[in-house]
Amino acid sequence: MLIELKKFGTTLVSRQTGREAWAAFQPALHALSPKEKLEVSFDDILTFSPSWADEFLTPLQKEFGRRVVLRETSNPSVKATLDILEIR
Repeated sequence: MLIELKKFGTTLVSRQTGREAWAAFQPALHALSPKEKLEVSFDDILTFSPSWADEFLTPLQKEFGRRVVLRETSNPSVKATLDILEIR
């Protein structure tokens, strides 16, 4: 499954909107097959804050672990946030 974060906007900055995005995405996760990978795309994201990422990516990784694959990005905002949260 491909998770295109741009569907939640291009400026992903608040804890509240991260929580809302996580809640809105739950139905899609219920349709996931047991071994299916989850690829996260950062294409077209302008700003990506640690607070938003902590509310969306942290629970995603806790629930699905190694099944979560983060696509490569050259976006410095995304890279800095992933480094801060130590998300790989």
